[in-house]
Amino acid sequence: MSDELGPGPRTRVRRLPKKATYDEATIFAVIDQARFCHVAATVHGKPVALPTLHAREGHTLYLHGSPSNEVMKSLVRSGEAFVTVTLYDGLRLARSGFESSIAYRSAVVIGAASEVSDEREKVRVLNLFVEHVLPGRALEVRPLSSDECRLTMVVAVSIEEASAKISAGPTDDGPEDRELNIWSGTVPARLVFDSPVPDTNGAMARGQVGVPASVATLLGGA
Repeated sequence: MSDELGPGPRTRVRRLPKKATYDEATIFAVIDQARFCHVAATVHGKPVALPTLHAREGHTLYLHGSPSNEVMKSLVRSGEAFVTVTLYDGLRLARSGFESSIAYRSAVVIGAASEVSDEREKVRVLNLFVEHVLPGRALEVRPLSSDECRLTMVVAVSIEEASAKISAGPTDDGPEDRELNIWSGTVPARLVFDSPVPDTNGAMARGQVGVPASVATLLGGA
């Protein structure tokens, strides 16, 4: 049986608790599939939410941004992070607007936050970001430079408390509404990638650089 990451005092799902899960494997799967996350912080006394890329390794969630990013600096100062991710899976169309909703999978993570300052570790983690965005790409690009590493801030968040909320399946029409002559059902949605558009600068202008394995795999061509 998988470990449980909740319910905790700040991650317990109170609205529609039947949609909640605190199972570690389910929560990690949502985090890993999400293309980006949102990070919340208090900056100069005001609430701020920022979309950013993330990468997970074990029970650590990594975030990155500019060293001047006030949200990232606030996480390190406070020593705690609040992160959310959401996967949009489609529409759940009921016979009434009230019962209609979207299909989604979401997760909330709360944990201790600290800056990754060791350069070698930063380089390793930044390659994790590249791999999360596009598996296989880290081996295709040039190595990260010292200046690029210096100009990037990496924050490690310990996944200490978390929950997931999943909305899927048939709509929740009442018995009376089910007899109405109104279409109801689900409309699944998924993220798709279109044909790649090559750059036209430098070596690419000569048309001698083929589509890399990472992109071919992403498009289902390998």
